[in-house]
Amino acid sequence: MSSSTFEEYLDKVIAKVKSKQAHCMIKKELSNHLEELSHSFQKRGLSLKDANKKAMQEMGDPSTVGRNMNQLHKPRMDWLLIALFVLLAGISFLPLISDVVASNSSFMKKQIVWLTLAILALIGFLFFDYRKLKDLWMYFYGAALILFFTPFLVGISLTGGGRWISLWGIAIDSPAISLYLFFIAWAGIFTKVTDFKGWKKLVVLLILFWTPVISYIMINRFVFGIMYFFCVLVMSIFYYRHNRFAIKVALGNLLIGIIFISTMILQSSSSYLSDTLISLKTILSQAGWFGKGLHNNLTIPETHTDFVFPFLVYSLGWVFGIFLCLLLLVFILRISLNAFKTKDLFGRLLTLGGAVLFTVPACWNILMGIGIVPIMAVPLPFISYGGSILLIYAALLGLILNVYRRKDIVEPTLVN
Repeated sequence: MSSSTFEEYLDKVIAKVKSKQAHCMIKKELSNHLEELSHSFQKRGLSLKDANKKAMQEMGDPSTVGRNMNQLHKPRMDWLLIALFVLLAGISFLPLISDVVASNSSFMKKQIVWLTLAILALIGFLFFDYRKLKDLWMYFYGAALILFFTPFLVGISLTGGGRWISLWGIAIDSPAISLYLFFIAWAGIFTKVTDFKGWKKLVVLLILFWTPVISYIMINRFVFGIMYFFCVLVMSIFYYRHNRFAIKVALGNLLIGIIFISTMILQSSSSYLSDTLISLKTILSQAGWFGKGLHNNLTIPETHTDFVFPFLVYSLGWVFGIFLCLLLLVFILRISLNAFKTKDLFGRLLTLGGAVLFTVPACWNILMGIGIVPIMAVPLPFISYGGSILLIYAALLGLILNVYRRKDIVEPTLVN
């Protein structure tokens, strides 16, 4: 334990650090360093008092040290991710100002409202301590199950979109919200996974994993099932990366999942793919490098939602299409790299899982738009029109930015 002299020195250092959340971590770090210096000086023959004094002199002026610590341990903002979000959200208005959306002024007003709410959601998830969510995994998992099954009791059916919850005339995609809650729950589960010992608890863990996958497939929300599956799998592989047996189990789950999900998708979608794919390929072949302009006579459905990518390519050309793909690639890579800038296990799991939740729909929507993968209802993040999914993506990005913001002020719970 540090002496009272050390305490006085550390208090002067801490007084210069603005982030109160970093105080405890900095104090512990410097206290250990001072103790090590003091012990080394005592071994050289100095008395305890002289050794402590020498250790503080070696450390430097407390005000200077404090200012340096303040620069190292302060909240950070990833302005690149925010700029990319603004750019992608701006692109979402392009289909709404074209001729392909009926009553586009109405869609425009709704999109502005939803985007405003999305920004508020992003800010809301940005400025609280995300670590408080870690111990609430059971509540998140339970709430996700409730949200998942509620539409079957009091929900409404939407064409091609399954059953949603209707609140005051506003349709809410509760299965999509449940996906977000499952994601947070599993990040918390992996921080507590050592509590699942014995074969009975492992069976419970297996049931917790597969229940959402099967549930999403049962209601024909295949993409949500795929997003959930790969999200949890990536978090699992990262957590167990040093455990060969666990990695083999994860790879076994991957193989089973790919076979199972692929079979269900092909059985449900093969009947109506051929005509649509031919139409998409024809449309994209006519786009050229610079497109036909936003005001064109394109006839494919859902050009502002599921087929927004082929619409943008047809309207603005392959130059814009390639630019959009690169934009999404940079966005996803930035999130993935940020995951390894935090030394907090829960934060890293959230960021890695969040990267997957952006990657799967982005890749699927683009590949679907050019006729490579089966056609399903899957929005392009931040670009496809829609309220519930836009709020979810904004909340997800807010949580990812939250982890990055606190990367230098949280105590490490893992070693890179």
